[in-house]
Amino acid sequence: MKLTIAVLPGDGIGPEIIEQAMKTVKAVCGKFGHELKYEYALTGACAIDEVGNPYPDETHALCMKSNAVLFGAIGSPKYDNNPAAKVRPEQGLLAMRKKLGLFANIRPVTTFPSLLHKSPLRADLVEGADFMCIRELTGGMYFGRPQGRSEDGDTAYDTCVYSRKEIERIVRLAYEYAGKRKKKVTIVDKANVLATSRLWRQVSQEIAKDYPDIETEFMFVDNAAMRLIQWPKSFDVMVTENMFGDILTDEASVITGSLGLLPSASVGIHTSVFEPIHGSYPQAAGKDIANPVATILSAALMFEYAFNLMEEGALIRKAVAASMEAKVVTEDIAGEGKAYKTSEVGDWVATYISGK
Repeated sequence: MKLTIAVLPGDGIGPEIIEQAMKTVKAVCGKFGHELKYEYALTGACAIDEVGNPYPDETHALCMKSNAVLFGAIGSPKYDNNPAAKVRPEQGLLAMRKKLGLFANIRPVTTFPSLLHKSPLRADLVEGADFMCIRELTGGMYFGRPQGRSEDGDTAYDTCVYSRKEIERIVRLAYEYAGKRKKKVTIVDKANVLATSRLWRQVSQEIAKDYPDIETEFMFVDNAAMRLIQWPKSFDVMVTENMFGDILTDEASVITGSLGLLPSASVGIHTSVFEPIHGSYPQAAGKDIANPVATILSAALMFEYAFNLMEEGALIRKAVAASMEAKVVTEDIAGEGKAYKTSEVGDWVATYISGK
């Protein structure tokens, strides 16, 4: 099979972790005989510095003609610490989502037996946790208009907007995934307060009738935030709007014990994007200490979701699990054991896949 990938390393640790993921991708393609074609492009702060645009037209054109996008991270203190900056790296991420029609972010949350002690929750609460968060990406307060500040600068306003079409497509996607898993969908909203949430609940109730074999539960976002801590194993597929999803997925991510472990996929109308859930971690950039596992597992999702190559994705996860069992891990999860470099973890996983 021919695989065409756009590779966007981005900022901070992005280039380092992407390098390890690409080692894995090349090892898998070599083992299974796939033809790999890939090309690098700019996005984020580095793109602003070079061309003045965090998501250049050339980058978008490459993404559109590719079968998948493997993405690192964006963000830089240079822009974070400058409130007056008119162009920011994060604007590139929002532009990419909008232009590629990436309306759904998919974050699987699973725990690794060898790392249960790293979770901030008790082992008996998180052991066996396996659920999926689906966040709507292109609507809600992040994109609603009007948005701005008053002339005197003392008042600011954001608008949360959702249409029936936006809600229908992501809720149906959640039911489709649940049908392949444990057959349960949790729809998270704030219908007791927000008009947009009441529309979410109404549309979701209508859609639920089309999936009688799947259990449906509705949950207010504050209750969902508590349930994630109290009983994470109660979830199968959780679906919610943009801002709620932004917060809840980060909360869910720490259950595993490290932000460096969780992958994500953003899917929609055009090319899908696969990326780790963590940020650019500029303090670690260039030090060869960042955890590449989330990016490597994002490559596993890419094989499965973009190319329907399930065996390839499963092999990557098996290799990652083996590396953890062998304690070939970076400093964030090494504890008192040896801390391996980013590149060493990437080499170990790629070698395991190749069978050398």
